[in-house]
Amino acid sequence: MKNTTVLISGASIAGPALAYWLDHYGCTVTIVEKAPALRPGGQAVDFKGPTHMKVLERMGILDEVRRRQTGAHDTTFIDADGRPQAVMPGEFTGGEIEIQRGDLAALLYERTAGRCAYVFGDSITSLTETAAGVHVTFERGAPRTFDLVVGADGIHSNVRRLAFGPEEDYVHFLGHYYALADISAAGPVAQSVMYNEPGRMVSLWGNKASAFFVFASERLDYDRWDTDQQKRLLARAYEGAKWKAPEIAAAASGAPEFYLDSISRVEIDHYARGRVVLLGDAAYGNTLGGFGTGLAIVGAYVLAGELAAAGGDHRVAFQRYEEEFRGYAKIARKGNAGPFLAPPTQARITMRNQMFKRGLLLKAMLWMTEKFASNIDLKDYPAPHPTYEHR
Repeated sequence: MKNTTVLISGASIAGPALAYWLDHYGCTVTIVEKAPALRPGGQAVDFKGPTHMKVLERMGILDEVRRRQTGAHDTTFIDADGRPQAVMPGEFTGGEIEIQRGDLAALLYERTAGRCAYVFGDSITSLTETAAGVHVTFERGAPRTFDLVVGADGIHSNVRRLAFGPEEDYVHFLGHYYALADISAAGPVAQSVMYNEPGRMVSLWGNKASAFFVFASERLDYDRWDTDQQKRLLARAYEGAKWKAPEIAAAASGAPEFYLDSISRVEIDHYARGRVVLLGDAAYGNTLGGFGTGLAIVGAYVLAGELAAAGGDHRVAFQRYEEEFRGYAKIARKGNAGPFLAPPTQARITMRNQMFKRGLLLKAMLWMTEKFASNIDLKDYPAPHPTYEHR
């Protein structure tokens, strides 16, 4: 695949992971990212099961991911008076390895920045397929033509919109929103705690000094790039709540790092259209169910591997990628963490808390989680391009 040029939109997890493998096979890779720089912080993400570990090991980053891991923490469910009700074990939310999203993104960037071209602060404005490839125009950069284009730009994928159609055709709102905020200025808390009342949840992540919110809502109309507006929406969503929820939501208004989005599901018939293909949340996310990062990492391995196995023939490779991966990715279409994290009634909150007091049920859920995470037979794809080590 030497001299195959690939443009990847998105520099979070899926994009740099794919860049690593495509460079491994001899491609010339450019990654364009709308944000002005890598985004630090964010939620903790995790890996679980032998499939995830095998891909990380084949990438040569397993040991470094382990070194940077946060260590999963137990979370205590509390009532409005702060009294413990149950404990959610760290292994349930943190998998085998838990790492901050920003730390993982930085690691992947470190492994690819010297060999791939990163363009920050820019975005694709049009995609036109020609006999020679895909002609791409940008907000700032000069137009260029690439052999292939990959949308690894999240649930609100710009590439998917340009190549497949409007977002509303593929992204289905599931009735909840979530927010993450760095409230370190308020000081750390002694332990990770989660408070619920019907349709609302707020959690403090102990020494991570982060707050996590999930709340039920009708679809909200807001500017995705206006964080001040989003902070006001969050504060309104927690008006009248008990415990310290309103104060924590108010503290989020001054957070230097803040993110709010819907819990939604992407449903799309095919991952590829012509020379354009989707990867990660753009194709099969984001229900906040704990599988998104694993799907991104494994999907990058499979997509790049199928391109290498097909000698760069994108028509064959994209079809095989879909055949290999759609069954594995179906867990993203089934899950929805909203009702679990923010149950709609007090009875459902109590039922959820009781689940964690019953060891057998918890063990069964952990077993099923690992089963879903490992539900793919990884192929052994071609060796690196002969010039890979010396380019």
